[in-house]
Amino acid sequence: MTSESKSKTSKSQKNKKKKKKNRGDGDPGGAFKSKDLHETHVIVRFQKFVPLPYEEKAEKHLKEFAGDAWKSLSKDFPGISLSPLFTAASADKLQGLIDRASEVDRTYSPGHFFGYFRVRAPIMTDLEALAKRLSTWEIVDTAYVDRPGPDPVVNAADDPRSPNQGYLDPAPDGIDAEYAWGFTGGDGAGQRFIDLERGWTLNHEDLNAQGASLLHGTIRDNSRSHGTSVLGQICAVDNTIGCVGIAPNIDSVDVVSYFGSTRPDAILAAITNLSFGDVLLIEAQVWADFAALLLGPIEINDADFDALRLATALGVIVVEAGGNGTDNGDPPPMAMDTWTNAAGLQILNPASADFRDSGAIIVSAATSTSPHTRLDYAPHGARIDCYAWGQNIDTCSSSAAGSTTSYTTGFGGTSGASPIVTGAALLVQGLAEASLGYRFSPKQMRALLRDPANGTPPAATETTQIGVMPDLRAIIDGNDINLAHDVYIRDNVGDTGDPHSGSISASPDIILLPSPVIDPQASFGQGSGTENSNTLGFEAVAGQDNHLYARLRNRGGSNAANVDATIFWSPVSTLVTPDLWTLVGSTTLPNVPMGDQLTVSDAITWPQAEIPGPGHYCFVGLVGTAQDPAPGPADFLDFDNFRTFIRENNNVTWRNFNVVPSAPPGPDPEAPVVVEFLAPGAPDKGRKMSLEICARLPKDARAWLEMPLYFIDALDLASVSVDVKKREETALVPVSPHGCRWFGDLLFPAKSRAKLKLHVHIPKAHRENAYEVYVRQLYRKQEVGRVTWCFAPKRKGPKDR
Repeated sequence: MTSESKSKTSKSQKNKKKKKKNRGDGDPGGAFKSKDLHETHVIVRFQKFVPLPYEEKAEKHLKEFAGDAWKSLSKDFPGISLSPLFTAASADKLQGLIDRASEVDRTYSPGHFFGYFRVRAPIMTDLEALAKRLSTWEIVDTAYVDRPGPDPVVNAADDPRSPNQGYLDPAPDGIDAEYAWGFTGGDGAGQRFIDLERGWTLNHEDLNAQGASLLHGTIRDNSRSHGTSVLGQICAVDNTIGCVGIAPNIDSVDVVSYFGSTRPDAILAAITNLSFGDVLLIEAQVWADFAALLLGPIEINDADFDALRLATALGVIVVEAGGNGTDNGDPPPMAMDTWTNAAGLQILNPASADFRDSGAIIVSAATSTSPHTRLDYAPHGARIDCYAWGQNIDTCSSSAAGSTTSYTTGFGGTSGASPIVTGAALLVQGLAEASLGYRFSPKQMRALLRDPANGTPPAATETTQIGVMPDLRAIIDGNDINLAHDVYIRDNVGDTGDPHSGSISASPDIILLPSPVIDPQASFGQGSGTENSNTLGFEAVAGQDNHLYARLRNRGGSNAANVDATIFWSPVSTLVTPDLWTLVGSTTLPNVPMGDQLTVSDAITWPQAEIPGPGHYCFVGLVGTAQDPAPGPADFLDFDNFRTFIRENNNVTWRNFNVVPSAPPGPDPEAPVVVEFLAPGAPDKGRKMSLEICARLPKDARAWLEMPLYFIDALDLASVSVDVKKREETALVPVSPHGCRWFGDLLFPAKSRAKLKLHVHIPKAHRENAYEVYVRQLYRKQEVGRVTWCFAPKRKGPKDR
């Protein structure tokens, strides 16, 4: 390959329109101070087929992939070199974050983080020309000039003073933080957030008690007032001086700076210091069109987008300022639905095939008075999730010298709006953690905050899309925090909807019948006398349709509307992993009333043609609403997710409880009853697990477990009295009819399906009563599934009730 012979575009295709150049020896468009010039640089992302070592001066390895291209480039741009863009975490730690994000968020497609490099160049370098040359290389995926915009503020001099901190007031004026403070967790208790920008005065008199620390980068003195105002809005201390923040009792707040660093690396630094449910505020903007002086959100740049997407995939709530134009609207603000990047792609338009979603909550700015209208410079479009006050904001302030006693009544812009939305997110997380025991994911939080039912819409005269301003009262009183509804389906008769250590697969709330009932609620609902019966279901009957019913409870503070119940079947198995599930069908319950009243669905028909045969099956039930959606099978393919979810969530259950006649079906009355089941492996990889069988049978009863011979060998049972069945390559192992026997540990290969049989003999004299036997599967001494049989007198089929 010659120096630059394989370029993507020919010289004849170059844009001949004359553009302003970004040179290090000038102040383009008056947008930069001299100190900002060192923050402007070229970012390049190499193709995935170029395994460039992620190290300083990586250009020395380029000859293998690009011939003399770098040598030629260096002649035209002397002094350039390559440095890894992401350095806030080691390569191993970054890869670990990417791997964890892929496990936590099944929709996450990782960016090519190790392909990103920062091109270091002398101040006089023509960065536009450098990026343009790099972008023609076949081995380069993208190259662009990263220009940080100025701190996104509004000129406070022309903002009249407004009532102090009206953004804390009830809707439609503010977000009603005052109402949230009356609930446990509604003051930010137990929550953590990090602010990303360039400067703060952390020892301000109204912030010092929060103990914030700088975790990355350095402080830019001219940005101190900006960051101090942001922190004041969110977490100014509740004391006898100054103002009060939206989340004054927040547990932890820190800051990361991209001054002396890069934004993508500062984001990575924040990620390494945040956990699922924590909040990251992005107080930065970039040039969307430098020649037109158009500013936009940072995620329009590839490296920023990939870093933000990593954050949200890891469960970090990201609130991102939408960026400001000029305060007189000339040039106009960013119209996100129509804006295109350098490649002509509408990446901010959700209706476009080009759209890419970082998962961040993007914020615009509106007037402080109600009805609220978009400020002239504020961005708009379907991608905007929320708006908030963009003027007249009363908060802390500072100076370049670091004043600790300054305040302002004129902070604003998307810089002022974004902290208000951040504060709302922190209070919602505090409320959720206090009332639900868990925090919302980024997707859930964004859906909640942008929901029109949970916020104040802009004025009817507003013709652009800027989302809603969160209304904490509506959220608290609505159906999103469990001061609202909490629908659940029981794992066992004693299940009350809380995480538990009991059986997860003996649900009384999935009922299989060969014939439908006239009134399901009267037959199986509250007051029917069958609320805690676990023996309502029958075997599947071949040659006809069968019918399934789901029973739900609502332990929350409001009624639940339009509750979806979905049922799957699987073979009878000790471990019912999603790869065994087959959909039966779904139904919607119009209303599940509050008060923990058992409510029964209409029948879900299991068509004759879809029933494999007569006998017993395991059923999986998923229930959910629009506000609390049920998980899907894909959510459980990661075994660790599977274990956590089935234990800690109440909208999924298993019905692996089978009523079996205690008398043998054949002519020999003394023959044992034989039931078959599977003991599967995990879907992702081989794991050591164990089996335990427990029986509560009458006097003179006997029980055996028939298992494959390789189980016998692996468990070292050769010395035990076993009955080997060579033709079937199995053996009968006697088990206690009056206690438990443990078998393990045994390596279960991934997706294995070991076939086992339980043999039970109950003396004829005792067959008028019911007895239970269960086999459970354990992983690391924790139950991950079980199958239970109730050996009982033969029943007649159900009659219409």
